[in-house]
Amino acid sequence: MELFAEFDRPDVPGACVLMARNGEVLVSKSCGLANLKDKIPCLPHTNFRLASLTKQFTAMCIMMLVERGQLKLDQRLPNFFPLFPKYGATITVRHLLTHTSGLADYEDLIREGTTEQLTDVDVLEILQRQNGTCFPPGEKFRYSNGGYALLALIVENVSGKRFAVWLRENIFQPIGMHNTLAYERGVSEIPHRALGYTQRGTTFEETDQSPTSAVLGDGGIYSSIADLVQWDRALYGEKLVSGQMLREAFTDAGAGYGFGWFVDNEKVWHYGETCGFTTRIERHLKDRLTIIILCNRRDADLAPIAAKLRDGTQ
Repeated sequence: MELFAEFDRPDVPGACVLMARNGEVLVSKSCGLANLKDKIPCLPHTNFRLASLTKQFTAMCIMMLVERGQLKLDQRLPNFFPLFPKYGATITVRHLLTHTSGLADYEDLIREGTTEQLTDVDVLEILQRQNGTCFPPGEKFRYSNGGYALLALIVENVSGKRFAVWLRENIFQPIGMHNTLAYERGVSEIPHRALGYTQRGTTFEETDQSPTSAVLGDGGIYSSIADLVQWDRALYGEKLVSGQMLREAFTDAGAGYGFGWFVDNEKVWHYGETCGFTTRIERHLKDRLTIIILCNRRDADLAPIAAKLRDGTQ
């Protein structure tokens, strides 16, 4: 496929692409390498760090707990974090889902020189040291990775289980995503793992982890196109949540974002960018067409590729 020429070489980080209609695979292609040192090729079951594509799974956890009567969208931060400062008293679960909480970007608040990896709990502690929000909650949209770290902790608070375990037991295993996981170092192992890379001139440097790579709620899931097509299929039915809840997730809350998804007319989508990975998923609801692209290099320009695949120009 000409669109993937820059990835389709025997000496560079690769990519996996899948197109499906009504959950049925139309195109599945893998090219390039998952591991440059060991010359391991990318394959449909290769697991990439999803980065911010993780947010749609975190949001689904919240929606499932809401429909099970264990949680409400209008509950506020002190319900879950009693030590949270006064400024959190008006921040709701819904604000976190839709990036309208006004929380400061935790990445900008990490102490200079930090090399140890942060966890979701560390993000909570950073935010609890702040004096207020960037704007009144609900006033406007501001993308917040920290908000989704808090949502993962809310899942743990409500369910009594680790976020990674709740995901596995309630989403991944029931819908057949058997090789997908929220990675916890020292606890889990990633099967068929792609390592992440950044291009430096004409070579690629391994940049697989950063201080924020262990935060789970905003970007810690690893998955493959083989597993993500199972996710796509589940979103056409009501195995996880009701159709009404899904419609709310795919509805623009006022700034082009729903629950874990950007919303653009008949398309819901998300991108992911981190130290060694770039990812993208688009679900064209009217046409029931889904495009998934996973890449183990930083700053890959996937949006134009997805658009050309959608238009059928390649």
